Amino acid sequence: MRPVLVIAAKDLKQRLRDRSAIVLALLAPLAVAALMSAAFGGAENVHATLAVANEDHGAVATGLLAALHAPELGRLVTVDEVRSASAATQAVRSGSADAGIVIPAGFSASVLTASPEALSTVTSVNDTVAAELASSVTQAFTARLNGDRLAVATALAAGAPASHVQALARDASGLELPVDVVQRALGARQLSTISYFAPAMAIFFVLFVVSFTSRSFFVEREQGMIERALAAPISARHVVAGKALSAFVLAATSLAVIGVVTGTAFGADWGDPLGAILVSLAMVLSVVALTALVIGVARTERQAETVSSIVVFCLALLGGNFVLVSVAPPLLRRLALFTPNGWALRGYTDLATTGGGVGTVVVPVLAILAFAAVVGVAGLLLARRAVRP
Repeated sequence: MRPVLVIAAKDLKQRLRDRSAIVLALLAPLAVAALMSAAFGGAENVHATLAVANEDHGAVATGLLAALHAPELGRLVTVDEVRSASAATQAVRSGSADAGIVIPAGFSASVLTASPEALSTVTSVNDTVAAELASSVTQAFTARLNGDRLAVATALAAGAPASHVQALARDASGLELPVDVVQRALGARQLSTISYFAPAMAIFFVLFVVSFTSRSFFVEREQGMIERALAAPISARHVVAGKALSAFVLAATSLAVIGVVTGTAFGADWGDPLGAILVSLAMVLSVVALTALVIGVARTERQAETVSSIVVFCLALLGGNFVLVSVAPPLLRRLALFTPNGWALRGYTDLATTGGGVGTVVVPVLAILAFAAVVGVAGLLLARRAVRP
């Protein structure tokens, strides 16, 4: 055991003296996670300013304005009433409003006629979210109007006198909808941007441990240090184990520091601490396994750098370290299940949103450990041959 500890300690001292390793393992993930949170943080709090041109001033138009000013929509929209359709268009074009709604003249009077006037929206191609929001609001209102129209038409068809149309319309507008939609989100908490990108960036940069360790191995082999070590009572198994231990300590330390800093300074939610630790340890073991595989496959330092770079960026792209997997195409979501980082992100996300404990991450942890076992066995067999002179 002592030779393993000596080799690991020597590697860790080299990493501490290598400032680039410290930057990639600690500083870079913190900086990138903060930047990505700042860039995408607004996506989880949608709000739009709507320029509303009321050219009608009738009862129905007043009802639409009242709906737009309702408290339920207060956190989504700010209503800016303007005089005309051209004013609404200019507000959207200048950027003072995100989208616009135009209520045409005669709209209220036309609602009960055979050819009612149409509401229109003014949107920008550069703000699709505001466009969808304005469209959803107007479509919901017109759907309710069409329901009222259908109720009046049914009453007239059943024999109600045509002279009572206005009274029927008032009665219809006061009816409560018999069927409504209630949103019931799974999970206890909403996933914030920083709670996703903090572990995503931590994992991405931890994968660079594969490059650090594999490159240092080939540098030492070229310098004859591995051969001299084997001349002592040290076996190839000790060398591989020492390298693996140093990679394990560096990766685990990086994840731990990033978890604590992002949780306290940026408000990232990593979920239940014990569950997060289990996911992190499983991910670190997969990094160690990948390191052994790269050492076994490569033949030179340059090859090790190339192979490790390919492995790191392929896993990051497939596993969802750069984009939310939940909004990725179906193929990418399936491919993420073949990567340890994809399962790790799933585990961290489940912990942050459900508020669950260790039981929440049993499947992700087992999936990561299965990946580490398969890759690790192959890497160990190949790496031991690479150690021998």
